[in-house]
Amino acid sequence: MLAAILLGILQGLTEFLPVSSSGHLVLFQQWLHVPGDHILFDLVVHIGTLVPILFVYREDLLRMLRAPLDEKGPLSERPGTRLLLLIVLASVPTALIGLSLKDAFEVMFADPAWLTLTFFITGVLLILTRYAAQGKTDETSMLWWQAVALGVAQGLAIAPGISRSGTTIAVALFLGMKREYAARFSFLMSIPAISGAFLLKARDADPTQIDVGVMAAGALASLVAGYFALIVLIKLVKQGDFSKFAWYVWIMAVVAGVMAWRAAA
Repeated sequence: MLAAILLGILQGLTEFLPVSSSGHLVLFQQWLHVPGDHILFDLVVHIGTLVPILFVYREDLLRMLRAPLDEKGPLSERPGTRLLLLIVLASVPTALIGLSLKDAFEVMFADPAWLTLTFFITGVLLILTRYAAQGKTDETSMLWWQAVALGVAQGLAIAPGISRSGTTIAVALFLGMKREYAARFSFLMSIPAISGAFLLKARDADPTQIDVGVMAAGALASLVAGYFALIVLIKLVKQGDFSKFAWYVWIMAVVAGVMAWRAAA
């Protein structure tokens, strides 16, 4: 139970900060053991961090749900409907990548040595955001191919050590999106991705390997920690102070490398 709570807090803090929550879970699960299917546990604590997104962006979600009925006129004049369609469009490549590379990703989750490379890649993406120009694109001017590009980025970020939020926000900034919109779109498109991954894994889960109390404790801890981390990240993105996390993930890459070397020795 204590391990589940600590891992839940870790997930909550690192899901929204651009440092890869899945990478941290893979790394720290070497010391903190939670019984049962560790990938299912990872998805459960991801569901915990989904709740803060639903709360913080509740107005956007309600607007998108009402948009097809409330908004009239050309699609270019219907921002809520456009945003909904863009989220759906971005979800397609994410789902295709997740399903087609499912086995490869599960191998990476089982081998912490991959984190040396993936943490390094995340750091490179973050440091490059220093050179991203101030963007002007939002839901009224975002193009369909930009949504597809962000969906591909989110799909590749399933790999542990590749930060989902860091990668998608960085790519959005490179594509010329407004900083606030980059964060908003990133978290809104995570809703179908996280929900879909959980349902897919839960369908194949062995009920005898599920400790409901442990799972609930981890999810609740990730929910509380995730809410505060989300608020912090939104402020950092608006301030343009996003790249500083590169140094942290590079340190984690070294830690993962040392652990892999010691395990192989």
